[in-house]
Amino acid sequence: MKYKLLALDLDGTLLRSDNTISPATLNALIKIQSAGVKIALVSGRPTFGLKYAEEKLELANYGGYSISYNGSRIKDLKDEGLIFDKRIDPGLFPLLQKEADKQGLTLFTYDRNKIYTNHPDDPHVLKEAEICNMDVVKVDDFADEISFSPCKCIIVSDDADTITELERKWKRRLDGVSNVFSSEPFFLEFVPQHVDKANTLSFLLDRMAITREEVVAIGDGNLDFSMIQLAGFGIAMGNAKDSIKSCADFVTDTNDNDGVAKAIGKLVEAGGQPTQIPAEVLNAQTQNSLMGNLGIRYTYISDKQVVATMPVDKRTRQPFGLLHGGATLALAETIAGVGSMVLCEPGDHVVGMQVSGNHVSSAHEGDTVRGVGTLIHKGRSSHVWNVDIFTSTDKLISSVRVTNGVVKK
Repeated sequence: MKYKLLALDLDGTLLRSDNTISPATLNALIKIQSAGVKIALVSGRPTFGLKYAEEKLELANYGGYSISYNGSRIKDLKDEGLIFDKRIDPGLFPLLQKEADKQGLTLFTYDRNKIYTNHPDDPHVLKEAEICNMDVVKVDDFADEISFSPCKCIIVSDDADTITELERKWKRRLDGVSNVFSSEPFFLEFVPQHVDKANTLSFLLDRMAITREEVVAIGDGNLDFSMIQLAGFGIAMGNAKDSIKSCADFVTDTNDNDGVAKAIGKLVEAGGQPTQIPAEVLNAQTQNSLMGNLGIRYTYISDKQVVATMPVDKRTRQPFGLLHGGATLALAETIAGVGSMVLCEPGDHVVGMQVSGNHVSSAHEGDTVRGVGTLIHKGRSSHVWNVDIFTSTDKLISSVRVTNGVVKK
C-alpha cells in the first residue's frame, strides 16, 4: 500500500457502542500492520483510557502511536515514551473553579489513572471513569489541591445552551492562552493553545518523515474534521454527521457494522494505489475524440507526471504553418485531464476549471511536439498541473498552467 499511517478515532469509530472492537475490525487492523502500515489512535480520551485499544491492536509490537487528550499528547508505544506533551497552566484553575461554583457546574481533570472532580457523583464523570477504567477523586478546591499541570480540563452541564454560552465567553477570554471547544453537548473542554487532532498529527508526520498523502484518517465526530481534511485519504463513518461525511473522500459503514474493517477492505482492494491506465489502452479509447482527431498520443502516465505528443500538421497548424496556440492548450488540458483522472477515486469526475498558457516560441509544420505535465498541487477538490511543451529538439515553446476540479460521486 502507498499509505504508511492510519489515524484512527476511537469512540464512534474504532469502538462499537459497547466499547469493544469487533473481530472483523481487529483482524483487518492486524493485517495492515503486518503489511507495514503504522496506526495512530487519535482520541479525546486521556492516555490511560486508550490502554484497551492499544493492547487489543498490539500497537507496541507493531510500533504504533497514541494521540490522547484531543492532541495534547503523543506516546510512542514501541519505546513507551512521550514524544509530544502539551499542558495547560494550572493558573486557569481558580478561574474555571469560580465559573463552576457560580453556576453549580461540574469541573474535572485527569492525571494518570485518576479523574479529579468537584462533583464525584456527576453521571457524566462516572461514565467517563467507566469507559476509561479510571478512579474518581473528589476535590473541594482545585486551586489548592491540584499541584500538577493537566493536559485538559472539562466543564460539564446538561444544558446545551449553557455550554454554548460558556464556549463563546471563554474563547474570547482565553484567546491566545488556551483552545476552548465543545466536544459533546454537555462537555466544554480546555486544552493547550493550538492543540487539535490535525496539528498534533502534523507533528507526528514530520517525525515519521512522511507526507499527508501517505496518511489515511477515519473518524465520526466534529473534532475529527481537521484530521480527515489533513489526511491524503479521509474516511467518515456511516454514523457521522452529514457535515463530516461531506468533507471526507469516502463514507464507510457504521461503527456497529464493521465500518473500519470495510474501509480498510476498500483500501486493500484498490491496492492503496491510484488507478493506473496503460497508455496504449487510453490511446485506443480516444481515437474518435478530440485527442484522436488532433493526433495526440500518450507515451507515459503516472500519478505525478503525464507525457503526450502531438504532430504539427494540417490538423494543428495555423494557415502560415506554425503550431496553433489553441491546439497547444488542447494538448495541455488533455495531459492534465488524464493526470487528474489517475489521481481520483473510482466514480469521481474531473472538470476543467482554468487554463492559462504562455507561448514563448513556435513550432513548425512537420515537427512533433511533446507535452510534459507535472502535478504541482493535489487538493481534495482541485488539482493543479504545469504542462511544458517542447519541440523535437527540446526547445520550449509553451508553458501552461491547468487547474482541474474534482467532483465527488
